[in-house]
Amino acid sequence: MSVLVVGISHKSAPVELLERLVLDADATAKLIADVVAGEHVTEATAIVTCNRLEVYAEVDRFHGSVEDLSGLLVARAEQSAEALLPHLYVHYDEGAVSHLFQVAAGLDSMVVGEGQILGQTRDALRVGQEHGTVGPALNTLFQQALRVGKRAHAETDIDRAAPSLVSAALERSSVPVAGARALVIGAGAMASLAAAHLSRGGAASITVLNRTSASADRLAAEYGASSAPLSALADELPRADLVVSCTGAPEPLVRLGDVVTARAGDQRPLSVIDLALPHDVDPSVADLPGVDLISLAGLADELRGLEATAGVEDVRTIVAQEIAAFLAVRRQASVTPTVVALRSMATNVVDAEMERLATRLPALDEATRAEVLQTVRRVADKLLHEPTVRVKELADAEPAVSYTAALAELFRLDPEAVDAISRAEGKQP
Repeated sequence: MSVLVVGISHKSAPVELLERLVLDADATAKLIADVVAGEHVTEATAIVTCNRLEVYAEVDRFHGSVEDLSGLLVARAEQSAEALLPHLYVHYDEGAVSHLFQVAAGLDSMVVGEGQILGQTRDALRVGQEHGTVGPALNTLFQQALRVGKRAHAETDIDRAAPSLVSAALERSSVPVAGARALVIGAGAMASLAAAHLSRGGAASITVLNRTSASADRLAAEYGASSAPLSALADELPRADLVVSCTGAPEPLVRLGDVVTARAGDQRPLSVIDLALPHDVDPSVADLPGVDLISLAGLADELRGLEATAGVEDVRTIVAQEIAAFLAVRRQASVTPTVVALRSMATNVVDAEMERLATRLPALDEATRAEVLQTVRRVADKLLHEPTVRVKELADAEPAVSYTAALAELFRLDPEAVDAISRAEGKQP
């Protein structure tokens, strides 16, 4: 069994295409259920963000699994296979491990080093656990990925070097945060991050608008802001200098007509930041005089290829170390069932020979019989010691499959016995 990743992100596709693959919680659960229902899949989960959708699966076959997972993403996007497939990427086995560790550490993010992806990786593990689609393989992999991400932020300067999407957008705003009257539309993780940046930046006022009043009230109270229902958006727009919207509603919330009405006779500049997929703001707002629209698509173009300098190489070093350590442990674990089965076979041979000896020499006294048994066991242990030590050493340095297969073939080990040991230890065969 091996891990397979099929995904699409800001690095492989334009934002317009990513918008077609935005999933809410119910749609994410449905996708994971469809994946794990596949013929070759035993475990599955997905990392879902505003600029990334990646399906992780434990599979017993590469080609059939890639086709099945790709087909599910094509169906979700409601696009032709020809339009979507060129933008999908695939990572398998060791490549999948490497990719997830880089994602969790923030090296694959739109803003390199941002910390929000760590929480989104944790969410992927939680969702898979809650729906029973994550088992021993993905649980171990994701737990280790979270450890890598935590190390990256705790042991390097990447937090100081890398801004979040929110701070990157605010830096590009034509309206300074200090003294601005700000609107935050939404009350999720991104909206909370926006409110935090606006508060720390010295905004004159912050108003949080959301469909659910309780969520808006809770976020507003955290940052000393005011709150209002989303239906009050048209009334709040005329007073705003800076708008940050991040709800991911199915239709644009900030409509062209509302902005035109809000700006009637007003010459003040207005900066509108749209961090949602699908977009919350009508793109034609950018054509209005004095209005600056910053969207995910624009941020992706500006940030692509841009890396923070401080801490990035240190994070890369940590990720490389963790990948090597994880793969070494996994190779060792893959050898253990074969070694245990070999020693079990040797024990059975010794027992059979001692029964034969008892039949041929029934008058043998117990002290002599015990000495013979100890001697035969020592011989068996010495004969098996070198092969078992060597196969573990070779597993540390190279892929262990060929060595374990050779060991099983040379000693004619029962494949069912090896698989039973794997299952008993909670490993995948």
